Amino acid sequence: MVSEAHSRGEAYDLVLMDMQMPELDGYGATRALRARGFGAPIIALTAHATVGDREKCLETGCTDFMTKPIDRSRFYEILVRHLAGGVDSTRPTLA
Repeated sequence: MVSEAHSRGEAYDLVLMDMQMPELDGYGATRALRARGFGAPIIALTAHATVGDREKCLETGCTDFMTKPIDRSRFYEILVRHLAGGVDSTRPTLA
């Protein structure tokens, strides 16, 4: 979806990434996006809440981390933090 939007000139400002998806999980999807030059924030969403899970998400290329169930106030805080500056024109785009 990110690649298709980019090809139409409708780039995503932020991605919410479910880390436990079937077939291609969020770790693989995040690595693929970063390898293609996607520079926007990727927020990991996972039911796994250990420090090790957080570190794994960040090492994979996620910008931030949230556990499920989602806490609304924390969700809004993260969105504002990563979107408040608007789109970064120096950010690499998809290849």
